[in-house]
Amino acid sequence: MLIFLDTEFTQFDRPDLISIALVGEDGREFYAERTDYHRDACSEFVRKEVLPVLHRVPGAACDRRQLTNRLHAWFNDLPEPVTLVYDFGGDWLLLASALLDAAHQKPPPNIGDKRHLDSHTITHPVFEKALNFTYTQDWPPHHALADARALRAGYQAWDQFMAPIRRIQ
Repeated sequence: MLIFLDTEFTQFDRPDLISIALVGEDGREFYAERTDYHRDACSEFVRKEVLPVLHRVPGAACDRRQLTNRLHAWFNDLPEPVTLVYDFGGDWLLLASALLDAAHQKPPPNIGDKRHLDSHTITHPVFEKALNFTYTQDWPPHHALADARALRAGYQAWDQFMAPIRRIQ
């Protein structure tokens, strides 16, 4: 099963996770917002674009320890091994960090492959059109859940477009 990953974080230099979203190809979703990230470490971009779109999902707020527990519970409920799909390597690193703490020394065993989408894929017109179509006023870019949903839509459209080409090869 493919799981599409997106995160929001304080800044590129020494990022601190703010929110995380995982969206399955089957539509199941995980979303959480940390309450204990360092607000003073946020870049100007994050203050302007990310923070104003938080608090849209009831029950999403949690601290770091709760996030780790929630992530493990969510992955443990998945029916099969997963391949994580993301468009920014930092997303994977932030998820990997969020999965580990004193009580959880290893990631969930059903996390399998990772698929980092390259710029050739994410800038393909079919991918971009489907990705951009998913955003709305209520679910704008730079909200991790909106971005993970958009990533799934873009990938699925691109994958469907590429299927006949792969058959020829």
